[in-house]
Amino acid sequence: MEFFRFKHDIPFMSWRRTGAVISIITFILSVYFIATKGLNLGVDFTGGTVLEVSYSQTADLGKIRNVLADLEMSDASVQNFGTSRDVMIRLPMKPETSSAQLSEIVMTALRQADSSVEMKRVEFVGPQVGKELLENGALALLFVSLGIVAYLAMRFEWKFGIAGIIANLHDVIIIVGFFAFFQWEFSLTVLAAVLAILGYSVNESVVIFDRIRENFRKLRKASIAKVIDSAITQTMSRTIITHGSTQLVVISMLLFGGETLYYFSLALTIGILFGIYSSIMVGSSIIMLLGVKREDLVKIEKKPLENDGAVV
Repeated sequence: MEFFRFKHDIPFMSWRRTGAVISIITFILSVYFIATKGLNLGVDFTGGTVLEVSYSQTADLGKIRNVLADLEMSDASVQNFGTSRDVMIRLPMKPETSSAQLSEIVMTALRQADSSVEMKRVEFVGPQVGKELLENGALALLFVSLGIVAYLAMRFEWKFGIAGIIANLHDVIIIVGFFAFFQWEFSLTVLAAVLAILGYSVNESVVIFDRIRENFRKLRKASIAKVIDSAITQTMSRTIITHGSTQLVVISMLLFGGETLYYFSLALTIGILFGIYSSIMVGSSIIMLLGVKREDLVKIEKKPLENDGAVV
């Protein structure tokens, strides 16, 4: 079913040089901000204290944050956990204060603000555990990337595998670059969003690559640019419907999901937008740059030559 029909092919490949300039600039800026500013790693990676507290009525998260701000802990994370009465508080490490002392200071301040608060659990996340999580996350990113290259290379051709992984890593670097530039907290949930975008973006690339392969069979006299433009235009209706529906859900989480889902949905929002762009402009442009040919995907059957009725 197509709600959006295009009578003429959109000349995406005629804009590929402009797209290349935009991609290179955004990529270089992202790498620069990651290298110079670094990531604002959350407690999951840096280590710290995690408190679970419970109230007799709905917890006022704003009030709790104000209490922590008065204790000079404005960088602490406060979010509902389970029910509206249960709250999880993540406190970054303070070298001069032990985990037990830190939790006692916070609980004393919270009880002064509301005597009904009770501590359900307290645990310490060591920096070594955080380092292992970061390393495992990086390995997960690497293995997913290698898997994408292998899948695209086997299903299509090695040029498509290279184009797909460059387009997908382009999205990942830009997402991380945004988090580095604005110093948004980078936690395990954000890492999960980045891995989700890798899978989501490769799905869009596969759809376009598959249509390119079909068009190589149908449009035998068309140029490579014409074949790719036609393939992208034919998938635009699906792209608008699929990504538009997904983006509506993600934006709903961003606006109404609270602090728990905020950075997760923010990473997904950025990733979906750049995923559409990279699948159309980056991946397809790299295919042309690598010199993809009809013979790479379509086997040409050679007819036997006849000479005076005899097969040569």
